[in-house]
Amino acid sequence: MKGGVIVSHEEMSAARLPLAYRDTCAHLLVPLNKCRYDTFYMPWKCEDERHSYEKCQYVEFKKRVAKMEELRATKADGRSGLN
Repeated sequence: MKGGVIVSHEEMSAARLPLAYRDTCAHLLVPLNKCRYDTFYMPWKCEDERHSYEKCQYVEFKKRVAKMEELRATKADGRSGLN
């Protein structure tokens, strides 16, 4: 995991995060889920935490898209992209 805060496997297990959500944005999901639990999942609560988590997810998505476009560009140039 490059950059950002890293949440340990023990912390993610204690927070009961599903494996699919244990990514580079997990450090934001742990407090979001705690806030949701504490406020009985009221939609108008935890807006700041939710926005931060969703923005992190969007930034990670944009990085994956850029990487895929880069790989496609190198493949179109006749280079393998893996070396």
